[in-house]
Amino acid sequence: MTPLGVLLDGALGVLALTLVAALYRAFRGPTDADRAVAGDLVFFVFVGVVALLAVRQDAAFYFDVAVVATLLGFLGSVALARLVFRSGG
Repeated sequence: MTPLGVLLDGALGVLALTLVAALYRAFRGPTDADRAVAGDLVFFVFVGVVALLAVRQDAAFYFDVAVVATLLGFLGSVALARLVFRSGG
């Protein structure tokens, strides 16, 4: 295994731990705002995993998917922030 492969596997492991912690916060968050932030983090960790897998498999198509997902995630974050702000959560 190459050093880059080991580094990518380590980064995927860190993202997996981050995903578990964010999912815990999303389900057990004390406020709606905490849940919204955790949901955004879960989504963007998933985008990071897709980007790392694109590097690992040397497939450029996944980068296009990651860019489109990031744009959609940003729009969803803005909409969710407006919703939480209006509800006073």
